[in-house]
Amino acid sequence: MGGEATEQGDCSEFTETFPYCCKKDPTIIDLHPGTPYNKQFANCCKGGVLRTRAQDPPNAVAAFQVSVGRAGNNKTAIIAPQDFALKTPGYTCNQPKIAELTEFTSPNERRVTQAICKYFF
Repeated sequence: MGGEATEQGDCSEFTETFPYCCKKDPTIIDLHPGTPYNKQFANCCKGGVLRTRAQDPPNAVAAFQVSVGRAGNNKTAIIAPQDFALKTPGYTCNQPKIAELTEFTSPNERRVTQAICKYFF
């Protein structure tokens, strides 16, 4: 959500549902402004253009959400992604941290689902 991998990689082991990317070290790029809402994430879609903190502190942040397949399915078994790097000088990415479970209520408010784990960077 809010970003996409630049290459798909080798997804030959999948037969029915293909992931968007099968690389172990994908390059993720920011989506452009005007991206459909169902592909957006908070603070995304700036087309790769960020202001500096000195220019415009609220707009010096970009974010995207990544779902990592085969990362584990409970809080003790999850393997967090490692070695984040931004290819833009002057900007950094924090190491992932496990946060509390997040609950999602369906639009009709009859069902609640929860994420197993969420990482903040």
